[in-house]
Amino acid sequence: MDPNSVRTRDDAAAFDRADPLAALRDEFALPAGVIYLAGNSLGALPRAAAADLERAARSEWGSGLVTSWTRHGWIDLPFRLGDAIGRLIGAAPGQVVVADSTSVNLFKLLAAALRLRPGRQVIVSERDNFPTDLYVAEGLVDLLGGGCELRLVGEGGLEAALDGQVAVVSLSHVNYRDGALRDMADVTRTVHECGALALWDLSHSAGALPVELDRCGVDLAVGCTYKYLSGGPGAPAYLYVAQRLQEAARQPLAGWMGHAAPFAFETAYRPAPGIARQLCGTPPVLSMSAIGAGVSLLERAGMPAVRAKSLALSELFIALAERSCRPYGLALASPRDSARRGSQVCFRHPDAWPVMQALIARRVIGDFRAPDILRFGLAPLVLRFADAWDAVAALGDVLATGEWDRPEFRAVKKVT
Repeated sequence: MDPNSVRTRDDAAAFDRADPLAALRDEFALPAGVIYLAGNSLGALPRAAAADLERAARSEWGSGLVTSWTRHGWIDLPFRLGDAIGRLIGAAPGQVVVADSTSVNLFKLLAAALRLRPGRQVIVSERDNFPTDLYVAEGLVDLLGGGCELRLVGEGGLEAALDGQVAVVSLSHVNYRDGALRDMADVTRTVHECGALALWDLSHSAGALPVELDRCGVDLAVGCTYKYLSGGPGAPAYLYVAQRLQEAARQPLAGWMGHAAPFAFETAYRPAPGIARQLCGTPPVLSMSAIGAGVSLLERAGMPAVRAKSLALSELFIALAERSCRPYGLALASPRDSARRGSQVCFRHPDAWPVMQALIARRVIGDFRAPDILRFGLAPLVLRFADAWDAVAALGDVLATGEWDRPEFRAVKKVT
C-alpha cells in the first residue's frame, strides 16, 4: 500500500473493500459512530466474549456450581488459555500460563531470575520502561534489603550496563509511550552473552505483531490480555517460562495452586512440575472466561496478516497526519521506520491533553500519555482504513479551529 496514493476518503475505503481481515470487524460489539483508537490500552469487546461470560455465569456457575471445576474444566483454564496465547507468541505448549496481573507476574519472575543466577545481584531495565515494571523491580530490591540493585539505562545504554553482576534484563518489547519496537532476538542474544536472563514484557506487542519467544531464545516473559488480546478490563495476565528453566525456576508466591498436589492439603509446600508452579491462588474463572474469544479471532486472522494490516494502517495514519496537521505543532514521536514500530502511532503536541479530550468529544477515542503524547492504537481487527482517514480529518479540524482550547477539555481527569 502506498499511503501517498490515498487522496480521498473513497481511496481509503477502497483498501477496506480489499482487506482480507475486514469481516472480522463484525465479530466485535462496537458502538455506532465511534472510531476506536485505544485498542493498545483496552481492546474492544468480542461478541463471543459476552456469550462466554454469560455461559460461565449462568450455566457453569449457576447450574453446575462447584462441580464445574471438573465438569467444565475450570481447574485447567489457566493452562488451556496459556497454550492458546502461546500460539500467538511463538511458545510451544506447556510454557505459558494465565494467572494474576502483569505486575504480580513480573514480581514472581524477577525473583525467580535472581535465584536462577546466584551470585548476581543486578536487575537492568530502561528508564522509559513502563512505570509499573520499574516499581515492581524497586519493590523487590527493597524487599531484599539491599541484597540486589536496579540499574536503569537510557536509550542506547544497554550494552554498557551489562556485566558479570547482572542477573536479569527486564525490557518491554514495544515501548508504551512512543510505540518503538525492540529487536527481541538481537537483544536477547546480547543479554545471554553476559550470562544474564532476558525477561520481556509483551503487553504492547502480543496480538499486534508476530512474537517468537522460543525462536529468539527468550527466558522469561509476561504480558496482559486486555489490550490487543481483547480479554476485558483488568483481565488476568500471563507469564512464560522457557521449558529449559522450568524445573529450576522457583517463584516466591508459593500458593496452593502452584503446589504439586493442591488437594492433598499438605502442610509443607512442594512446587508443581513445569509451568504449574508459577500459579499461586485460585483462578478467577469469570474473568478468565472472557479471554479466549479475542485470542481465537487473532488465531483466525493469523499474525502475519495482522501485522501487514497494522503496518499499512500506521503508514497511512502518519502520512495523512503529517499532510494535514504539521502546521499546528504536531510532531511524530513514534519511529518512522515501520520495522521499528509496534501497532500504535504517537505524536507530540504541547497541548496533547486537551487536544485528545476534544477528539474524544467527537467520538474519536485515542489516549494521552504525559507529558505531551497523543497515542493512537491501531487494532487491525477493528480499525478500517476509512476510520484512519476520518480520525485524522477530525484531528486536523480540532487543531485548525482551536476547538481544543476550551476549559472542559483542559480539566484533568483521574484516568488519562
